Amino acid sequence: MIQVIAEHPDFYIVNKPADVNFHDEGELGQGFFNQAKESLPSDELYPVHRLDKMTSGLVILAKSKASASSFQTLFSSHQINKFYLAVSSQKPKKKQGTIKGDMAKSRRGTYKLLRTLENPAITQFFSQSIGQGQRLYLLRPLSGKTHQIRVALSSIGAPILGDNHYAKGADKDSDRGYLHAYQLCFEWNGELKHYMCPPTSGIHFLRDKSLEQLNVWQHPSQLPWPKT
Repeated sequence: MIQVIAEHPDFYIVNKPADVNFHDEGELGQGFFNQAKESLPSDELYPVHRLDKMTSGLVILAKSKASASSFQTLFSSHQINKFYLAVSSQKPKKKQGTIKGDMAKSRRGTYKLLRTLENPAITQFFSQSIGQGQRLYLLRPLSGKTHQIRVALSSIGAPILGDNHYAKGADKDSDRGYLHAYQLCFEWNGELKHYMCPPTSGIHFLRDKSLEQLNVWQHPSQLPWPKT
């Protein structure tokens, strides 16, 4: 069953579960998008962005080619504010700030962050200890690169818990990959839209200290993010 967070005449906002491929890989019809097409009462659906397999959270599905085109314009011009949550069990090099650098392909489908700034990936973040040596992160990507958040946190020594590409050793063994698309904010036909979906799975996302911090981060666009 696809969880619908909101429905608009032009689009759906839905919650993608963790550990589900966005598109089919292997058995036909098992990808999240094809499941959505089967479940949602819409003649047409168009994916306008995607989430990695490990990542849960908010996804926009357009109901027409026209609205899909409008969303593509919004994404390409960085007019959609996206906020993510992550958990790491490693002590970061810094507790908040901006991570910036060009990204390049590395080994086995991974990427690495470079020191050059020709076309940089830019990620801003806050973090807070949630005990047991772990930190909860609130992240705002200002660009849309593949694996951007995963690479950004890895570059400061805090790979995401359960990330089988960038975490090592015991940090790879987890009940899920701890990255979640938490909030989306954008303007649609002159009206500001704001959607929120807290994580619904993951023992560390659902711990009391994590939930307390989410109350502090309910309105991330109002936080003192660094100027860009």
